[in-house]
Amino acid sequence: PADLRRFMDTLLAETRAMEARTKTLETELNHSSEQVNRLKAQLDDVRKESLTDSLTGVANRKSFDNQFGTAIAEARERGEPLCLLMCDIDHFKRFNDNWGHQTGDRVLHLVAQGLSENLKGRDTVARFGGEEFAVILRQTSLINAGVLANLLRTFVQQKKLVKKSTGDILGTITVSIGVALLNDDDTSVSLIQRADACLYRAK
Repeated sequence: PADLRRFMDTLLAETRAMEARTKTLETELNHSSEQVNRLKAQLDDVRKESLTDSLTGVANRKSFDNQFGTAIAEARERGEPLCLLMCDIDHFKRFNDNWGHQTGDRVLHLVAQGLSENLKGRDTVARFGGEEFAVILRQTSLINAGVLANLLRTFVQQKKLVKKSTGDILGTITVSIGVALLNDDDTSVSLIQRADACLYRAK
């Protein structure tokens, strides 16, 4: 009985020690898991920032290039139409020259906001460069893309640029838009070039 008691005491002590070690490991594992989740969130934030235009909040050129290539491949694989809009703010230099670059920045933000508000979740609006924006329209025919382009143009034109300090209207913002449909022999470059050509005809 004495030997059995000593054995049971030893077994109990080792069991408690193992429980303590298990709890310690569990705590360390939870802590490590929290750190991993924080790092993942930070990486997601950094990735999102790297693909977002900081001034307007829409996708940047890098993000556009990535999504445009994917959208073309998916459209061809599924046999679906794909259209591209190229949008340019009219007389943008005049806003900068007359009221300064901060006003120009506000114009860019307003246009980006106007384009984003009128698109569906599967569509992508991106700042292509300078005062030019690109819109990828998935599963959209040329006719419907043209209708949407006109709606976007009208919507933006209704926005008035107002000086906050005085309430004075500084001017009306207008955009010109070119529309192109993906053809069988198109590359991403040729589709952009055709949409750009339509844009300059629109101007």
